[in-house]
Amino acid sequence: MSEPSFVLRAYAEADEAAAIELWRRTWQQAYPAIDFDKRLDWWRERWRTEILPTATVIVAEQDGNLTGFVTIAPAAGYLDQIVVAPENWSSGLAVTLLDEAKRLAPAGIALHVNKDNHRAIRFYEKHGFIIQGDDRNLLSGRPVYKMSWRPGADDALLGDTKA
Repeated sequence: MSEPSFVLRAYAEADEAAAIELWRRTWQQAYPAIDFDKRLDWWRERWRTEILPTATVIVAEQDGNLTGFVTIAPAAGYLDQIVVAPENWSSGLAVTLLDEAKRLAPAGIALHVNKDNHRAIRFYEKHGFIIQGDDRNLLSGRPVYKMSWRPGADDALLGDTKA
């Protein structure tokens, strides 16, 4: 069986509906007890007024369908979202998107992750992120970790001792 092939490209305005639906569907899968349909208006507004003006958005397509995206503010190094369609979880797409974020913000990346999102925490730790402290999501009040990645962190985790 061959690896899935994803094409990365810059976000275009025409991607908005697909990106918002992908966000809703993915977060609904991750947190089934929360009604993300009720959050669509809020997310659309946040997408348009907070994320797009400050972040670079890279989308992933497979067979012409939007299957994931990453939002990274390169100057600040803040990663707000990595979203991968549930049917593409464990496909390597999240790693591809994270690698693109690292390329766009080579000095380092900071992010917040829900403390109960164990899958995401394991993913970030596996890829060189460390927990820097505790915080609360300003909108939901949910407890989150502040995590960060700095260049060379991957080597340290792998036991690379090169100077």
